[in-house]
Amino acid sequence: MYKVPLFDLNFDEQEVNAVVKTLRTKWISTGPKCKEFESKFAEMVGSKYALTLSNCTTALHLALVLLGIRDKDEVICPSLTFVATINAIRYVNAVPVFCDVTSYENLNIDAEKIEKLITPKTKAIMIMHYGGFACDIDKIVSMAKKHNLKIIEDACHGPMSEYKGKKLGTIGDIGCFSFFSNKNISTGEGGMLITNNTEYYERAKLLRSHGMTTLSFQRAEGHATGYDVVDLGYNYRMDDIRATIGVVQLGKLENDLKIRSEIRKYYINKLSESERVIIPFKDHPYFSSNYIFSVVLKDSNSEKRNLIRDKLGEKGIQTSVHYPAVHRFTIYKNFYRELPITDYVTDNLITLPMYSTLPLEKVDLTVKTFLSIFN
Repeated sequence: MYKVPLFDLNFDEQEVNAVVKTLRTKWISTGPKCKEFESKFAEMVGSKYALTLSNCTTALHLALVLLGIRDKDEVICPSLTFVATINAIRYVNAVPVFCDVTSYENLNIDAEKIEKLITPKTKAIMIMHYGGFACDIDKIVSMAKKHNLKIIEDACHGPMSEYKGKKLGTIGDIGCFSFFSNKNISTGEGGMLITNNTEYYERAKLLRSHGMTTLSFQRAEGHATGYDVVDLGYNYRMDDIRATIGVVQLGKLENDLKIRSEIRKYYINKLSESERVIIPFKDHPYFSSNYIFSVVLKDSNSEKRNLIRDKLGEKGIQTSVHYPAVHRFTIYKNFYRELPITDYVTDNLITLPMYSTLPLEKVDLTVKTFLSIFN
């Protein structure tokens, strides 16, 4: 066991009691709790529609299908992301076109470099808001309109994060969220697709459940007696047990994010004494979910970074790397391109512990140990 784990679930008896209550209804597949979760999530982010799904990867896949992205279409995307972002592009046999991040201080896709990658085959831009910090969306939206491109927001890190007063996920054509166990909202597995487009939403509901015109719950409630299959769909449903947890987690989110913001400020204050550490998004102007807290080492390399992580682990402090760059993975070697900033970051980034129940004395311990090893 680590003295300071990377993450800790914000769970208590509320989740336990809510799950037991749902179990006692004897309706545990997609049903009223999914509908409640969808309604509350849509209201929270200011979206017209929200649809619960089995995870964020399936949300990304459905987004591409809904937007008509298909064989050999090009989708511009970051490499500094979890591999699921890019896997979804390949599910529709489209081509991922990797774009570098902006700088060591801004780990989001570089809006200036996106336009240079646009070709007649480009059909969409898939952005990922790193750590819950917003991309330069104004430039990206302007570029998309100019070239008639669709925008998919991978907002898996950013529930309630903002850009100029708008919630992330609501600005592009479709937004996708993750409720994996280490996310701000955790249901173990789970995802959400949001959109303001009625046509996308109605088709997404069909595709989520095998292309069927009615769900089991609708038939059980007597709202239908049969169904037709009108589209080639998937089994991408969330169940009511997970949705129940999601509803409880939504109720905790605002306070969780306030505390995370204070922890981030404390980290920045403690790390500011070192000139050898870059804190990405240090002066970010918009509200963020602060999903993770990552630092980039100056004048370093992967061997030094890995040694520091090993020594931190020996001292009982768990760290991670967000993320190994996707363009370096064996499966994506045919799509490789030079991404110098991404390459340096992925070799020299360390993700330090971040969660709302992280005591400040453990932040002190983490920073003191980290700096003593690094120096």
